[in-house]
Amino acid sequence: MLKYIRNVLLFLIATPASMALAKAEPVCLTSSDCITQGEWDISLAVGYGKKTNPLQDYDDIPLYVLPSIAYYGEQWFFDNGNLGYSLKEAERFSINLVTSYSDDRAFFYDWDPSNLFLSGDRTSADVNIMPMRTMSREITEPPKVFEELESRHFTFYGGIEAFYYARWGFLKFAYAHDLLNVHNGETLHFSWNYGIAIEQWVFDAALRADWKSAEVIQYYYGVRESENSYWSEHYRADSGWNTGLELTTRYIINEQWNILMAYRYTGLSDEIKDSPLVNEDNSQSYFVGAAYRF
Repeated sequence: MLKYIRNVLLFLIATPASMALAKAEPVCLTSSDCITQGEWDISLAVGYGKKTNPLQDYDDIPLYVLPSIAYYGEQWFFDNGNLGYSLKEAERFSINLVTSYSDDRAFFYDWDPSNLFLSGDRTSADVNIMPMRTMSREITEPPKVFEELESRHFTFYGGIEAFYYARWGFLKFAYAHDLLNVHNGETLHFSWNYGIAIEQWVFDAALRADWKSAEVIQYYYGVRESENSYWSEHYRADSGWNTGLELTTRYIINEQWNILMAYRYTGLSDEIKDSPLVNEDNSQSYFVGAAYRF
């Protein structure tokens, strides 16, 4: 029995790989897209790419090596550090309990699980002063310059995901909550995915929307008093929606080798864009390389 694996390498660029796995046979486009139940699946992509970093003071993240390790049993599965349990599998839908990790923390730390084998260095920032008018007097806000940022701790999310499969692709819904009481936040995920195979070419596209609670956004993008006392008082996050587009093209050479081209665009929510730590309204990722499946 085969379990479908939707291009793990693209999602490794910016998302925990377990979020990319749908446990159902009908959507396998090629045999190389599937994982055999009860066997380890290990693959490695080598090439070049980049993930832009919307945080000021931080460089973009280069992408050189993207690994993937997964195992699917009858009900339990493991995928790049995340665990899952299949509650229900049917021809048209499946429901799983899953763990995952945050993609927000990846912007702050080189060795976050979302940035495996990646690096990003901090640089000095340009001073950004914004005018504010109050009672007919022009007042300038303090520059967005910060002391060393406090730790944004790692946490696992736990929740449920559901897939619905049709000829026009598949839909995914997921809910997750902070399991380790780091910020006690919640996330929602909606996506539509469609793939088509033409001889040795495989094309995948996805539209997605991700809701993050105020606790999530405030924890990662809020300012601590030790970092900047003014901005710690003047920025308070609310919940918000990120939206995104994903495109992947693969050329299948054989069962082991394929050529991979991937692109992802994420539009940040207004609540994240308003953070003094952020100076871009989006994050983009691309990767071009060769992937080998062991």
